[in-house]
Amino acid sequence: MYNKLAGMTGTAETEASEFWDIYKLDVVTIPTNKPIARVDMNDRVYKTKRAKYNAIIEEIVEMVAQGRPVLVGTTSVEISELLSRMLTQRKIQHNVLNAKLHQKEAEIVARAGEKGVVTIATNMAGRGTDIKLTPEVREAGGLAIIGTERHESRRVDRQLRGRSGRQGDVGSSVFFVSFEDTVMRLFATDSVVKMLDRLGFKEDEMLEHKMVTNSIENAQRRVEENNFGIRKRLLEYDDVMNTQRSVIYSKRHHALMGERIGVDILDTFRDMVESLVNEYDAVTDYEDLSLEVFKVFAIEMPADANTFYGMRKPERIEALNSAVVEAFKRKGDRMAEIAHLNIKPFVEERNLQGLIRVPITDGKRVFGIPCDLQEAYDSESRSVVKNFQKAVMLMTIDEAWKEHLRELDQLRQSVQNASYEQKDPLLIYKLESFKLFEEMLNNMNRKVIALLMRGQIYVQQPQDIRQAAPEQRRPTPQYRESKEQYPGAGSMEAARQASANQAPQPRTPIVAAPKVGRNDPCPCGSGKKYKNCHGKEA
Repeated sequence: MYNKLAGMTGTAETEASEFWDIYKLDVVTIPTNKPIARVDMNDRVYKTKRAKYNAIIEEIVEMVAQGRPVLVGTTSVEISELLSRMLTQRKIQHNVLNAKLHQKEAEIVARAGEKGVVTIATNMAGRGTDIKLTPEVREAGGLAIIGTERHESRRVDRQLRGRSGRQGDVGSSVFFVSFEDTVMRLFATDSVVKMLDRLGFKEDEMLEHKMVTNSIENAQRRVEENNFGIRKRLLEYDDVMNTQRSVIYSKRHHALMGERIGVDILDTFRDMVESLVNEYDAVTDYEDLSLEVFKVFAIEMPADANTFYGMRKPERIEALNSAVVEAFKRKGDRMAEIAHLNIKPFVEERNLQGLIRVPITDGKRVFGIPCDLQEAYDSESRSVVKNFQKAVMLMTIDEAWKEHLRELDQLRQSVQNASYEQKDPLLIYKLESFKLFEEMLNNMNRKVIALLMRGQIYVQQPQDIRQAAPEQRRPTPQYRESKEQYPGAGSMEAARQASANQAPQPRTPIVAAPKVGRNDPCPCGSGKKYKNCHGKEA
C-alpha cells in the first residue's frame, strides 16, 4: 500500500527472484568497504550426529590452542545446551547465548573476539552486535565461525558466516554436517548412504569436497523454491483480499476524515434504493416493497401501487430516492434542533466549554457521541449530527470488516478440499469471496441506513408527562375493644379448645450410646478393631 518500497539487507542476493516476482524490485549488490579476507572452507560431512558433535568439540579445542576466538552457531537451544555440556566435560570455558540472557547478550558478544573465548549462540542471539578483534587475535587468524548444521535457507548460513571477516578482518568459517541432518536428508537419499557404506565410509570419518558443498547448496535452493512457492500462493490469496481491503479502507478513510461523508451516505441510499427497486420489479411486489422500505428506511412509500409502477424504472428509483433523502434531511434537522435546545443553556447561561457526550438512540442501543461544546453551539448542533454519522459509519464498517475477515479465513480452509475434485481452490476462493464481499457490503449498508434513519435524541415533552394519580389510601379500621371483634376470632378460639381437649402424648427419652474408640473391639462382636470393621465408614 506504500507508493515507494526499498530496503537494505546483507543477504538479499539469494532471494533476488522473489523480490522481483512479488514486489517488482531489483536487488543491487554493493561491494564491501574492504576486500573480504575471511576463508570459507568446504563443508565437513560425517555419517552420524554423534561423530559430527565430537568433531566440533575437537575443532574448538584446536582453535582455542591457536589463540583464536570461536563462535559456534546452532539451530536450536537444545543443541547449544548439548555442546555446552560437552565443553564442560572437556573443561573448556565458554559462554552460551540462547536468547535467555537479554541483558548480558550484548556484553558477551562484544567480548566474543578476545583470545580463546568460546561463544555458543543460536541464530537469533547476538545479532546486530559488532565483534571487535584484538591485534593478538588478528595475528592468530581471526574469529573462527563453526556451524553445527546447514539451514534450509542459504540466507541464514550467510548471516552466520558474516559475523566474521567484517571490515577486512581475517577469519574463517566452516559447517559441520551429518547425513542425519534435515537438509542432508533432502540431498542424500538412502541409496547414497548405502553406497557410502559399501565403500567403507565409517562413522568417525570425514567427507570434504567442493562437490558435496555445492550439492548441499542445491538442496537448500530447492527448499527455498518450495518455500517461495508457498509464499507466492499465499500472496495470490491475499491479492483477492487486498482488492476488497482497498474498498473498505477508502470508505473508512472518508468516514474518519468526514470530508465527504455526506456524499458517501447519499451514495449508500441510492445503491440501496436501486437494489430494492430491481428486486421488487412487478406490481404484485408492491406490498413486499413497502414493507422492505419501511424496515430499511423507516418511511412510507411515496406513492400508491398504480402510480409507482406506472413510472419507468429510473423514475421509480428517483422518486423513492428523493423521498428517502428528504426524510433523512428532516431527521438531521430535527436532531440538530433538539440538540441545540439542550446545548444552548450550557454555553449561554453556564459558560461551559470542553467535550460532552450527546446520547443518541436508535431504539435499541444508546450511543454517546463526543462533541465539542463550543463547536456544537457555533454550528447550531450541525456538528453533533455529523459526528453521529461518522460514529455510525466507523462502527458499522469495523464490525462488518472483522466479521468478513473471519469468514474469509474459514473459506480459505474449506476451498482446499476442491483439489480432490480436480478444481483450482484459488479460483473457487475468488468467486466465493466476491459473493461474501457483496453480501457484506449489502448488510453493512442496511445497518448504516437503519441507524441513521432511526437515530434520535429523546427529550420528554411537557404534554407527555402525565400527572400522577392520587394515592388510593386504605380506610383505617376503627379501634376494636376486644380481640373477639376481629374476623376469624371464633374459629381460632375453637381450634385452641380442640387442641386443649386432646390428651398429651408421652415423649420417649433419648439414650446416648457409649462412645467406641478406634482401637476398641467392634460392638458387633466380630473380634476386629472398630477402625477395621464398622469404623471404616465413621
